[in-house]
Amino acid sequence: MSEYHESWDALPEDAKRFHRALTSLQEEIEAVDWYHQRLSVTADRSLADLLAHNRDEEMEHAAMLLEWLRRHMPGWDAQLREYLFSEGPLTGIEEAATGGAATGGAAAGGSARGGSARGGTAAGGATPEGPGAGPGLSSGLSPGVGPGVGLGIGDPKGRAR
Repeated sequence: MSEYHESWDALPEDAKRFHRALTSLQEEIEAVDWYHQRLSVTADRSLADLLAHNRDEEMEHAAMLLEWLRRHMPGWDAQLREYLFSEGPLTGIEEAATGGAATGGAAAGGSARGGSARGGTAAGGATPEGPGAGPGLSSGLSPGVGPGVGLGIGDPKGRAR
C-alpha cells in the first residue's frame, strides 16, 4: 500500500486520510508479526517478555486504527459487526447473512447473529457505548489507550513511519 494507485493530488482529503490509516494499520500488523517471530525463537526469557510486551503494544495500535476506520470509513462498521466476536465458521456467518451467497456480508443481508453486541450505525458512525463495549472483550493490554498515546518504539526494520 505504500504506492498510490491514483495521483495523490487528485485524491480527495478523505481518501488521503483513509490511505494513511490503512498504511499505518498494515505497518502495525507487520510489527506484530516481527516481534512475535523474534520472541518465538529467543532462549532469553527476559528478552522474550520484552518482545511480547512490544508485540502486544503493536496489537493495541492496530486495534485503535481498526476502530478509527470503523468510525470513519464506510463499510468497516458493518463488516466488523458481522465477524468480530462471532462463533462458528466465519464462512458460515457470511452464508447465513447472504442466504447462501458468498458475498456481501452484513452490508447485503444484516447480521447473522441477530443484531450487534454494540450499537451504532451501519454507515460507520460512532457508537454510544464506544470502543471496548460488548461481551467477551478482554484484550490483556495496558490501560491508558487514547488520544496522545504514542505509536510504539518505531518500525523494527528502521523505516520511518
